[in-house]
Amino acid sequence: MTDYKIAPSILSADFARLGEEVDNVLAAGADIVHFDVMDNHYVPNLTIGPLVCEALRKHGVTADIDVHMMVKPVDRIIPDFAKAGATYITFHPEASEHVDRSLQLIRDHGCKSGLVFNPATPLSHLDYVMDKIDMILIMSVNPGFGGQSFIPAALDKLRACRQLIDASGRDIRLEIDGGVKADNIREIAAAGADTFVAGSGIFGNAQASDPHHYDTIIGQMREELAKA
Repeated sequence: MTDYKIAPSILSADFARLGEEVDNVLAAGADIVHFDVMDNHYVPNLTIGPLVCEALRKHGVTADIDVHMMVKPVDRIIPDFAKAGATYITFHPEASEHVDRSLQLIRDHGCKSGLVFNPATPLSHLDYVMDKIDMILIMSVNPGFGGQSFIPAALDKLRACRQLIDASGRDIRLEIDGGVKADNIREIAAAGADTFVAGSGIFGNAQASDPHHYDTIIGQMREELAKA
């Protein structure tokens, strides 16, 4: 049985009550808190930094926090997120002058490391660094904004990446981010993903009648994954 993980992207949460939102989505059955860091440089948007990550830890969040850094350069901010409580830190190879060094820096600070691949970024960046990778994130939208539609070509990329992971024999999670919803999550899982980032697909489907607001939508996703 594949160990599927659901990772709500707090980019789509209500930031005025972020701690409560994270508590609710985890209580509803989510596994990982996905944390989108944008710098208005590498991507055309500005979001959140280490202080918010630290605030969630101080609030009492004990679940894994998956920090997706859409920033350039990356090395300067890695230690700050490690200190703030990140579990995973992933970055885009285009944003680092020395990918191997950046991956090792993440691990040296006690976090799990990973690379993120934009829709047009080739998987060849994985050559020679698979031994330093704990997670590979395939973007199924172009980074920078939430609420975009899933790019179908990401399915072929997932299949190719799954083959690389299986051939390596390493314990590497394969994450997908962008346009993930209850009605396509089964197809995405069949292509090889085991970790699913969903922003508007979860936070946009809150139900006041649910005990934790998101029980129904996460339940629907679990049902679809069980059929994959």
